[in-house]
Amino acid sequence: MTQSFAHAARSLAGHAAQALGWKPHDFWQATPIELAVSLGESTAAPPTMSRSELNSLMEIDQNGC
Repeated sequence: MTQSFAHAARSLAGHAAQALGWKPHDFWQATPIELAVSLGESTAAPPTMSRSELNSLMEIDQNGC
């Protein structure tokens, strides 16, 4: 069974409150990477996009395709 977003967010917010003392505002202002690092997860950087991939996406957006 797949967790709903609401259930996952509620669970993570609870962990952040207990482990880090975060208030709801702190949780919602944090990025997923900030939350993961704060909870002791890997500090590895997420995969990045190449300049050519970014240019392609920007071109698609400008052309409305």
